[in-house]
Amino acid sequence: MTLAAGDPPPPAIPAETPPADGVERVNATYIWLIVAAQFGVFVAFITPIAISLAIRVGQLAPGHEEYLGYITGTGALVVMLLGPIPGILSDRTRTRLGRRRPWMIGGTVLGVISLVVMALAPSVWILGLGWILAQLGWGTVLGNLQNSTADRLPEEQRGKVAGLSGFAQQIGPVLGVVLAGGLAGNSLLLFLVPGAVGVLLVGLFVLLVAERDSRGRDLGAPLNGKALAAKYVYNPRRYPDYSWNWLGRFLFYFGLTLNTTFTAFFFAARLEVTVEEVAGLIAVLGGVGVLATAAGAIGGGFLSDRLHRRRPFVLASGAVFGLGAVLMAIAPSTPLLFAGSLICSVGIGGFAAVDQALLLDVLPERETDAGRFMSITGFATSIPQAVGPFVAPLFLAVGGGEKNYTLLYLVAAVCTVLGGLVVLRIKSVK
Repeated sequence: MTLAAGDPPPPAIPAETPPADGVERVNATYIWLIVAAQFGVFVAFITPIAISLAIRVGQLAPGHEEYLGYITGTGALVVMLLGPIPGILSDRTRTRLGRRRPWMIGGTVLGVISLVVMALAPSVWILGLGWILAQLGWGTVLGNLQNSTADRLPEEQRGKVAGLSGFAQQIGPVLGVVLAGGLAGNSLLLFLVPGAVGVLLVGLFVLLVAERDSRGRDLGAPLNGKALAAKYVYNPRRYPDYSWNWLGRFLFYFGLTLNTTFTAFFFAARLEVTVEEVAGLIAVLGGVGVLATAAGAIGGGFLSDRLHRRRPFVLASGAVFGLGAVLMAIAPSTPLLFAGSLICSVGIGGFAAVDQALLLDVLPERETDAGRFMSITGFATSIPQAVGPFVAPLFLAVGGGEKNYTLLYLVAAVCTVLGGLVVLRIKSVK
């Protein structure tokens, strides 16, 4: 086609429409490597909780199963107090490798050391120390992988990645338990083989995903002890959408904790069998539940990206979990009891994935303090997990006589539905 004299030139065709939030889309390599890295962390880190710690406690202190609770509870408390520090410091890290990768490397090294300590521990005390180191090491890796998603993912890819990560979170422990099941006779391999999976997959991410040199970034005000303590809190009025997301997550995970803490005892009471007899049924149900959770995570994450909607999916997930909890509370038969549990699993997956994407949508100060606010969000999960087991017996005792599991599960349902409703107060995201 030729232009006549005086005709305006044709409009230029842009190579690509920039995303609305100004963040470039990531490629498939980044997505699969970060999902794989999180999968590796879950294999290395969750396997001890699922089976390896219990085996070592049985070896070191036969007949004292309560020590397992002391170890995991102490580890959770330490992480709740110290967990935000790596996120806060990574925001201020200035290296050629970027802000997040040095912490992933250091966390992986500490994580491997922790696995060796637990494998060779001569006493329960050393085993507990190893678990605290594992929480700090692998927790730092996982936190900075999530910080990377806050740094890199545009709005239209957050649900997809959160859904795939949720799937990895469910499948990782299953592989870890399978690996550990064949290594129970060798304490060192019991911990190090799952750990090797974590090292390999995190290592691939660190080596193959480049991060921008952070040496030229402004550090801001000096970070002393007082300033560090101040970063544990923030003004909710300044960031209302983030605050509503935090509260919604807190309520959901509080309900989830009430629902899951006494699962074995609840099933035993309803089925009128001993806890030992119900263990096999719960294991089978848990295996199917993994698939239900993964379906909720992937389905919710992908659909929320496609439809550009977060809040309806978070609300629906809270309601689905609540429906499952109510069904479990009033179930007159075993099939309905199991159905309620699987419905809860779908709700867990959907909420975990879409609420994570919603968090990234409303995260404050993304350029300077993403790690800090991601760490503060961790309190919305860790506090319910720490407090819930102490609150649940109060509901179980209502009415006297037998344990009131019906009330406990109804309260759990109310909490999760409220967790979904709260996010409707968020204004900046649909």
